Amino acid sequence: MTDRVLLELREISLHYPADSTIMARAVAALRRARLPQLRALDQVSLSLLQGEVLALVGESGSGKSTLGRIAVGMQAASAGSRYWRGQRMPDGARELALQMVFQDAHAALNPRQTVLEAIGEAPRCHGMVGAAEQVAYVAHGMAKVGLDPALMRRLPHQLSGGQRARVGIARALAVRPEFLVCDEAIASLDVSVQAQVLKLFMQLRQELGLTYLFISHNLGVVEHFSDRTAVLYLGRIVELAPTRTLFAQALHPYTQALLAATPRLHAGKIEFSPPAGEIASPLAAPSGCHFHPRCPRATARCREQAPALHEAAPQQHVACHYPDAA
Repeated sequence: MTDRVLLELREISLHYPADSTIMARAVAALRRARLPQLRALDQVSLSLLQGEVLALVGESGSGKSTLGRIAVGMQAASAGSRYWRGQRMPDGARELALQMVFQDAHAALNPRQTVLEAIGEAPRCHGMVGAAEQVAYVAHGMAKVGLDPALMRRLPHQLSGGQRARVGIARALAVRPEFLVCDEAIASLDVSVQAQVLKLFMQLRQELGLTYLFISHNLGVVEHFSDRTAVLYLGRIVELAPTRTLFAQALHPYTQALLAATPRLHAGKIEFSPPAGEIASPLAAPSGCHFHPRCPRATARCREQAPALHEAAPQQHVACHYPDAA
């Protein structure tokens, strides 16, 4: 399996001051105290295999988008390292082979750039196409994602939400990447458009051999779209397993709570059970296992000792002192 690893993240952490203003630094200096640290990620390790879809799930504030940005080099980590095809990447290094599709396609596009400029800028700047070839290159890229090339002279506000999402995908694909981070890429779209964009992602995976880190809140989509799923809670991975295995027999109580919160239709009624309590602030993460204040089977050991991610079942890793299938 190791020879198929495309991108590897090793012990990625991101800690930064919660308030780094001049006033806050001055007060901290007078008190000889450290500024409060926000721990967005805490020693996260992940390996993504070539051609797979790895889903990253968890509540808002768990660190999913932050990990995605670090994966593609948009944000530097406080500690840890990234490896691309087995070679360590320098801190903050960007690779054309790693690209990101953002949640808000409208905000991600420059309102003053036409579709032609948005998609064609990067390949032209990197010498992949010349000025004379740019229009044909962009037209081919637009057709690949299901966009009419006749739209290339339009501005973002002249497009529908689905069209803007496809422009964002085409822009990411324009530099011929091998790896895409899809950060809630369908969350803001209508349900019918979501289905179209998901189908497009699946087609592109087959045609181009793409590897995806698929960040989503929609567990129904994750169940049918991904090969493996990683569950993130307050900056730590608490469970990692093949998607079918995880949905059939989740071992971590947080994963079980997420699955129970997914609305399901039963006997004409919508049933769901939201997780108890609320996610803690990264500024004051609980000691030991971060989930212990909300866990129904927490003990003193959980409050005092952070569990390590270990293989509790074949190909199923969990960070829990007392893993148990639901």
